[in-house]
Amino acid sequence: MFYLTFFFLVVRLTFLFCSLMDPRCFLRFKHPHTWDEDKDTDCFFSIYTKHGHIKNEYLTRNLDKKLTYKNIHLILSLYFALENINKDPHILPNISLLVKVECNLLNDWRMNSLSTKIGEFLANYYCINQRRYLIVLTGPIWLSSAMLGPLLYITNRPELYYGPFHPLLSNHEQFPHLYQMAPKDTSLPLSMVSLVVYFRWNWVGAIISDDDLGLEFLSELRREMQRKSACLAFVHIIMEDKILFQKNVNIYYNEIITSSAKVVIIYGDKDSHLQLNLRFYRLAYLQRIWVTTSQWDMIVHNERLLLDSFYGTFIFLLHSSELSGFKKFIETVDPSKYSKSISLAELWWIYFNCSLTSFNSMNLKNCSIEKRMQWLFQHHFETSVSGTGYVVYNTVHAVAHALHKMLLQEVDTLSKYSGDKLEFDSWQMVHFLKNIQFINPVGDQANMNQKENEYVEYDIQYSIEFLPNLGLKMKIGKFCKHLPHGQQLYMSEEMIKWNIDLRQIPASICSVPCSPGFRKSPQQGKAVCCFDCIPCPENEISNMSDMDQCVKCPDDHYANPEGNHCLKKVVAFLGYEDLLGMSLACLALCFSILTAFVLGVFLKHKDTPTVKANNRALSYILLISLIFCFLCSLLFIGQPNMATCFMQQTIFAVTFTVAASTVLAKTITVVLAFKVTTPGRRMRWLLVSGAPNFIIPICTVIQLILCGIWLGTSPPFVDVDIQVEREHILIVCNKGSIIAFYCVLGYLGSIAMGSFTVAFLARNLPDTFNEAKYLTFSMLVFCSVWVTFLPVYHSTKGKSMVAVEVFCILASSAGLLLCIFAPKCFIILLRPERNSFQMFRNVHFKIEKNSLDVLYH
Repeated sequence: MFYLTFFFLVVRLTFLFCSLMDPRCFLRFKHPHTWDEDKDTDCFFSIYTKHGHIKNEYLTRNLDKKLTYKNIHLILSLYFALENINKDPHILPNISLLVKVECNLLNDWRMNSLSTKIGEFLANYYCINQRRYLIVLTGPIWLSSAMLGPLLYITNRPELYYGPFHPLLSNHEQFPHLYQMAPKDTSLPLSMVSLVVYFRWNWVGAIISDDDLGLEFLSELRREMQRKSACLAFVHIIMEDKILFQKNVNIYYNEIITSSAKVVIIYGDKDSHLQLNLRFYRLAYLQRIWVTTSQWDMIVHNERLLLDSFYGTFIFLLHSSELSGFKKFIETVDPSKYSKSISLAELWWIYFNCSLTSFNSMNLKNCSIEKRMQWLFQHHFETSVSGTGYVVYNTVHAVAHALHKMLLQEVDTLSKYSGDKLEFDSWQMVHFLKNIQFINPVGDQANMNQKENEYVEYDIQYSIEFLPNLGLKMKIGKFCKHLPHGQQLYMSEEMIKWNIDLRQIPASICSVPCSPGFRKSPQQGKAVCCFDCIPCPENEISNMSDMDQCVKCPDDHYANPEGNHCLKKVVAFLGYEDLLGMSLACLALCFSILTAFVLGVFLKHKDTPTVKANNRALSYILLISLIFCFLCSLLFIGQPNMATCFMQQTIFAVTFTVAASTVLAKTITVVLAFKVTTPGRRMRWLLVSGAPNFIIPICTVIQLILCGIWLGTSPPFVDVDIQVEREHILIVCNKGSIIAFYCVLGYLGSIAMGSFTVAFLARNLPDTFNEAKYLTFSMLVFCSVWVTFLPVYHSTKGKSMVAVEVFCILASSAGLLLCIFAPKCFIILLRPERNSFQMFRNVHFKIEKNSLDVLYH
């Protein structure tokens, strides 16, 4: 009991001793659970002025227990700005801007009665503080500014809110004393969607806090994603109600785990349950690509970045330039510069394990730069200014420029205030502040007019943590809405390649992109980002990935087999250069030569019974017409022109009419010769008079009339056909009037059918010198060829159609030549003993001599 009593006495004496020496004596307490928290502590920066170059005063309210790393960073950004201003001889000469820093006032106000602590909150109340502050900077929490701001208005202190823009604080009726310094995030959804499109993601998730800002952001995000053809795979709106949050947390987790979206956008109040949700994902080692704002930057959980993943985090923050000298300022900052008593020395003593040089001195020792840098590194402390810190930096400079401008307009103001006390009309200065524009020390244009400052520029940073205490954060791009479309997003390709291995970043897509040659086909009941890929239709292409519709090739082009490029069609026709055209031309020439040879044989042996039989004149006419039939096929080969188109059908029709009518005349002659055996009959007169020979001119004239009508009404013409063959532009002879063409062809067919019919009737006549069977068979071949021609002709297109017509011309002509004249040539050339009149008499002695005389002539 004695020892226990002694222990308490010693403790009491210790605290009594410390209280007598306050603030020069304090205990070194560690509060890791406090410093590891991610909440921003509200900090009020009360700025006032004094003559001359004065050091800033001390920090208050046990800051070591209530500040976070971000708060310290804000305070150092504030001191850095004040130091720059106070050293600048061109702005506020011989006037120092000083600041009183008070943090965590909101909690103190909640814990203590306003009536008992009113003196601490109404600092402009002259009886207590004897000091009037020029202006107060509040933030970064909007709630503290909204709740404690009215107290500042009562004490006639203007309030500048330096935290992230909040629409609630823009209500001038409710907050007439408050002015927001940060610009509104009007283009944040567009900038995030632009990043998504840049990396070719189209299937992303979103985690939003359930508040006005979050819902407004979500609405804009949906609109921009729809414009950019991107989709939201899921949307988690984190409720503020604890029961609803706990009820849905497993649902959220299962959805984000099963979703194919590898990119998640985070936006909302980090002091909400949203942070608890992300802590759960961090503990579950959920690997996603996070896209968020500066509010979620460098938040630490269990000594690891909260939003760290294997793929890293993309952070959007307000544009800021590197502040020259800030890193060195942090490394070399000395607490004695900012304190007459406790100030930052307590913080340095607690966190850097520094020691006092003497009992009554705040000078520190054993506080090397290396030790401080090691601490900054371990606690992810930033050595550059960005985000809210940059807003604070610009706000302090804006206050200085506004005050300077006001002083220039009121030259006699300085004479009114002398000594250390230098006080100005704060509300008058606010009028200048709201319209001030200036270039800050790093060269950035600062515009405090919110109506004019609608275009916000964002810096895009990429951060990734390799080890618990080893990470990397680098600026890789920026976004500026007021630039032309297509230039709004700028990404540094070198920084991306150096910081990010794009091959390891997963593709956040719902469906695999359709390669060129395919188009997207939406999946029924799913988002537009989920689709199937189907090949492009005939003669349509898609030359880019993920095309919604294929593009039809121009008429003079055709799609390649892959369907990703249009190729120029080649002009084509049945030419002599083609193997088919050359073959047909050679056949035509060979048959023409063969026919000419047969004609020569017949002319040489014109007095032999074989030649003289069946009217040799008709044989000559038939051979000559066959030569022209073979040669007319050459008109169909080669590039068509107006002349060849006119001659093709007319010469073909006339020559074949002559040939077919000649065969008809020969057939009728044979029939008349062998059927008319009684002299004096009328049929005999027809045979003797040579009436069958008139068949040829009559039939030819009729065909000429038909051709004339054809040429006069709708003649053939040169036509270009781009539809028949996908790779060629065909130049063909269009027949003009199809009716006229079939009339000509039908007339020719009727002559052939007549010849075939008559020859068929004469097939059983004596055949020693009779060619009735040959004529029958030749006309059978002729008719078979042209009957077959019609369906084949209509089933082919382009050059094949022309080739079919040429082949039919050659085949039918060759049929006539070979069937009629080949047996005769065989007898004349190889069996001359059978080519004699004496042998004919021995075999057919019953045939009257008169009939034979008629046949010979």
